[in-house]
Amino acid sequence: MSMEGAIASGEDMPLSFQGPAPLRVVAGFGFWLFLLSDILIFAALFAAYAVLSGETAGGPKAVELFDKRHVFIETVCLLASSVTCGFGALAVLRGDLRAMYLWMMVTLALGVAFVSMEASEFSTMVAAGAGPSRSAFLSAFFTLVGTHGLHVSLGMVWLVILLLQVRSLGLQPAMSRRLFCFGLFWHALDIVWIGVFTIVYLGAR
Repeated sequence: MSMEGAIASGEDMPLSFQGPAPLRVVAGFGFWLFLLSDILIFAALFAAYAVLSGETAGGPKAVELFDKRHVFIETVCLLASSVTCGFGALAVLRGDLRAMYLWMMVTLALGVAFVSMEASEFSTMVAAGAGPSRSAFLSAFFTLVGTHGLHVSLGMVWLVILLLQVRSLGLQPAMSRRLFCFGLFWHALDIVWIGVFTIVYLGAR
């Protein structure tokens, strides 16, 4: 059979002649590239913090500022939200709209709790005179942790928009893809936070 005939019949078609991958695969791959670029930003922020963490300019040190019990509760909230987000993703696969709403709303509530506790920590530090302009250490700290908090906040806005879209459109394939991408984003933020918790808070000395 000629090449033209093989292409027309779809038999033994070379990869170079085949059509694009399914949209879900393309969207997932593209979103993974976005996440990797985001991880590079956090890697640079971690590196800056590692270099500047001892540059306190005579001001308060990390061990004097961080309430590890407070941060532990923050961490539990964010890690729990990753679990509930996973349950929501499983509900999407089952087509269970009610369960999806339930788990995603719990995810949203845990995210709000995390961001509220982080904002409380920041305001307490600033009120004590330990704002980002006090030293290079505090500039690096506020930039790293604040960038992560901004990502979580934007993720919550994104989730609210997705839930409103699902309410209007239902669990169409396009919505399933968007929720899948959201899940990747949310889990990536949890991984970054584990690094923040370990390096910044547990590593304070």
